[in-house]
Amino acid sequence: MQKVEYAGWPNCVRLANDLVEVIVTTDVGPRIIRFGFVNQPNEFAELAQDLGRTGGEDFRLYGGHRLWHSPEVIPRTYHPDNEPVAIETHPDFVRVIQPVEKSTGITKEMDIRVAAELAWVRVTHRLYNNNVWTVRLAPWALSMMAPRGVCVMPLPPRGYQPDNLLRVSTITLWGFTDMADPRWTWGSRYIMLRQDPTMRTAQKVGLMTPEGWIAYARSGHLLIKRAAYLPTACYSDLGCCLETYTDADFLEVETLGPLADLEPGTGVEHTEDWFLFDDVPVPASEADVDQLVLPRVRETDAYLAGESITWVRP
Repeated sequence: MQKVEYAGWPNCVRLANDLVEVIVTTDVGPRIIRFGFVNQPNEFAELAQDLGRTGGEDFRLYGGHRLWHSPEVIPRTYHPDNEPVAIETHPDFVRVIQPVEKSTGITKEMDIRVAAELAWVRVTHRLYNNNVWTVRLAPWALSMMAPRGVCVMPLPPRGYQPDNLLRVSTITLWGFTDMADPRWTWGSRYIMLRQDPTMRTAQKVGLMTPEGWIAYARSGHLLIKRAAYLPTACYSDLGCCLETYTDADFLEVETLGPLADLEPGTGVEHTEDWFLFDDVPVPASEADVDQLVLPRVRETDAYLAGESITWVRP
């Protein structure tokens, strides 16, 4: 673990192996501002107008990866994370802890682990209820990806009608979702969304699917995010466990945990595993996804099923 200056913030923390690195802000947050291959561009978006800034009452996006609580509502979801966070060093991870949000009574926390020999990062997100009343929410992990890439969301397996009489998934649309927008590809096996800096309007979709992964391909790199789906649980946004959003500046790759009724003094946890691959062309069709993305997803299946994993010691 190294203390580094990054993007104008003097007190960031870097965790790395020989392949990948993450940089975590402590002047604001909790926020992972950078994730990528060592000495290569950031996979995450960085919003120039927000970099290095601290303090103030206005919410700033900054860029990078953040933790919210769903469902999205103003002002609760948009509590500004502009103040310093505490950081703890543990044997195989670092923990970043936000002060209690004054407007919500919620505390956000992230545990960040980097695998010793793989391009693999595990982020465990937690929300704690410090109020004296119960709060209903879901943990919501959002990665703001750099422009000009393609997000891929998997649909459940398809089949013939006589063998598939019951519904298997839900697709949630927002009031600003335009299914005719050319950035979308609505396929039989995947939904794809392209980030286009020339198109100012926002697009978003949510999905309930048991597949447990979402991906983003850009400039020969492929990020696969894995998060468990619990089929008996209740999810926010009409049942979404995966969501993606785009505008002219970035594209978000999002996973959600189940809704929870948090009693006072209790918390909820949601874990993502990030896998980064090199030399993967950007898919333009479902056939490309089958050929280029799906084999890497199967590799992550094997990693997650492994008996043990060694993590970098901070």
